[in-house]
Amino acid sequence: MVVSRDSNGTLLRPSTHSRLKPIFHRKYCQEGNGGRMKLTKRKLVPVLAFILCTASAFRFLNISMVTTSSSRLPWIVLRECSSTSPLCIKNISRPHENKKEVKAPCRGSIMSKNERILTRKEIQFLFDFISTRLPCNLLIFGSEREYSSIAHLNAGGVTIFLDENHHVGNKTVLAINARVFRVTYNTVASEAYQLLKVARENLDCVPKIRLPKCILGLSNLPEKVYDTKWDVVVVDGPRGDTPDSPGRMASIYTAGVMARRGNTTDVFVHDADRMVEKWFSREFLCEENLVSSKGRFQHFRIQGAPNATKFCTS
Repeated sequence: MVVSRDSNGTLLRPSTHSRLKPIFHRKYCQEGNGGRMKLTKRKLVPVLAFILCTASAFRFLNISMVTTSSSRLPWIVLRECSSTSPLCIKNISRPHENKKEVKAPCRGSIMSKNERILTRKEIQFLFDFISTRLPCNLLIFGSEREYSSIAHLNAGGVTIFLDENHHVGNKTVLAINARVFRVTYNTVASEAYQLLKVARENLDCVPKIRLPKCILGLSNLPEKVYDTKWDVVVVDGPRGDTPDSPGRMASIYTAGVMARRGNTTDVFVHDADRMVEKWFSREFLCEENLVSSKGRFQHFRIQGAPNATKFCTS
């Protein structure tokens, strides 16, 4: 230890700084080989915690930006009843409103307040698939108001709507080669099970028999509907949300028969989470033909079999 004296020879006490310096050095640093200082574990902990927090924050911000940008679908639109424009953004559905959405009825419409409109994901599901089949023969059991954007997408093909709510003089602007026919249904949803039982036992309801002979066959459709080989069929009508509504028994059966008259037909059934739609889809479209599902849509792909005596192989 080095001792310091002043000019008179008096011993000088070490300064506070000089006494604390070796203590701090031993506490926070260790001398390694070559005189390099090494950080202790106590000092590394807060540094690592800061780095991890910063990385997590950047990751969260990045995910938020990607989610926001991917949710924008400006080309998916639905039109209001009174709109005369091919595209109208006032009826765009939003995913967070799916469980509470109701269809806005047209003037004179008999649409129920309990009917649910398509979600954006469901519309995009149809857009993505139909885009791969353009131009095509497209048959839609449902409202031309709700599927007008699909008709415009298929402007180069043929689109026919079978709508229970259609009125003569409707001002809805349709795409080229698109037509709407009003259909009257003689069925009631509450009688779905009895109708299914009769159809199973009736030889007039096998796929190769012409539609009007079966109790579920729609006998009031234009000949063009029966004679066309349809590439895509969408079943989203008629109403089926209450026991006294027409139900979709006849439209699902008809779709099943028509699909087997073509080469390969893709059938989309909306509200497939409901009991009637489940029963009749399994009976006439068959689980073996189920390709995919999205939201309340189920997608069936049916191979042509004009002489088939039964709908499902199993």
